[in-house]
Amino acid sequence: MRPLRVVPVGDPLHVLTELRLALSASGDALLPVPATEVAESSRPDRLGPVPRRVAVVIETSGSTAAPKRVMLSTDALLASAAASSVALGGDGQWLLALPAHYIAGVQVLVRSIAAGTEPVLLPPGHFDPAVFAEYAGRLVEPLRFTSLVPVQLARLLDAAADNPAILAVLTRFTGILVGGQAVSPALIERAVLLGVRVLRTYGSSETAGGCVYDGVPIGNTVVRAVDGQLEISGSVLADGYLGDEERTRDRFVDDRGLRWYRTGDLGAVAADGTVSVTGRADNVIISGGEKVSLDAVEALVRALPGLSEAVVVRSGDPVWGQVPVVVLAAAEPPDLDQVRAAVALRLGPAARPACLVLVEALPLLASGKPDRQALEALAGR
Repeated sequence: MRPLRVVPVGDPLHVLTELRLALSASGDALLPVPATEVAESSRPDRLGPVPRRVAVVIETSGSTAAPKRVMLSTDALLASAAASSVALGGDGQWLLALPAHYIAGVQVLVRSIAAGTEPVLLPPGHFDPAVFAEYAGRLVEPLRFTSLVPVQLARLLDAAADNPAILAVLTRFTGILVGGQAVSPALIERAVLLGVRVLRTYGSSETAGGCVYDGVPIGNTVVRAVDGQLEISGSVLADGYLGDEERTRDRFVDDRGLRWYRTGDLGAVAADGTVSVTGRADNVIISGGEKVSLDAVEALVRALPGLSEAVVVRSGDPVWGQVPVVVLAAAEPPDLDQVRAAVALRLGPAARPACLVLVEALPLLASGKPDRQALEALAGR
């Protein structure tokens, strides 16, 4: 067994130093957490212990699910880094633009350690395109990479449209990984038109980060669909959940000697192995006796003019049981009848949003994802 130590991520350079020790098995396993969380809680410095092979524990608290602690081995983390290197065309230098307590941030550091290159570390705090461009200018290796969430990419593209210097920085990246949540086709199209190479990634903490790039599994990752839900196998899988054997047994299953992670995502795998994700299995409502995927409704709504940042959540209804509600940060509401007609045409009458809720700003998690619990509370007012 191995001690597990809490590491605040306020100083990314310190996290990088500790991570090198953890991966080499000469230091404790790490649980990276926001610096404010340590300051405001009585969390002890050391937890655990954890299995000897575990190097990092990622604590997740998604927008809908209960928090969990994902145990990742050195082998899984390095397998992910190696697969990413092959998929991207080689080792390179990375810019850390995400918090190091998220798997995408940790993997930027792991890839840097595996490649033997020094990452450029963006200062913690509010994401500023100008600051990003300044630090990106410090990358000196021929191959240059970064990992972002969609909202960061959108802000960079907005800034690049008016600032040639920022655009020049973006086009110098060999690849920009974008994941953590669904990426709209319109956002990808904007990047392509500007000459920015973006790769959509799919994965989670349980798969040591992105394990599918632009629909193609990387490394020895295998994806299958079982009853419409995606399952993943390969060297990148986590060991399970710390202190939660029941959840581990539910999510990580053995099938004829091969270990699979049940993602809880709806999707399909084409004959050529290309993976498509349509939404979360737990983000489905029953409205008037019919199943409605809120992710499918949201994707369609976001394709409508002026609704690219809209979020669709559930709300109780005395007649239909539950109904979709569109939440949008806007001063003027779009035409609800047009939105309902567009959704009904593609997804059927049961999927029509019941109403539009306007807010000054969408509540977000620290990762940049919409805080769906807060949004559902707003929708139900």
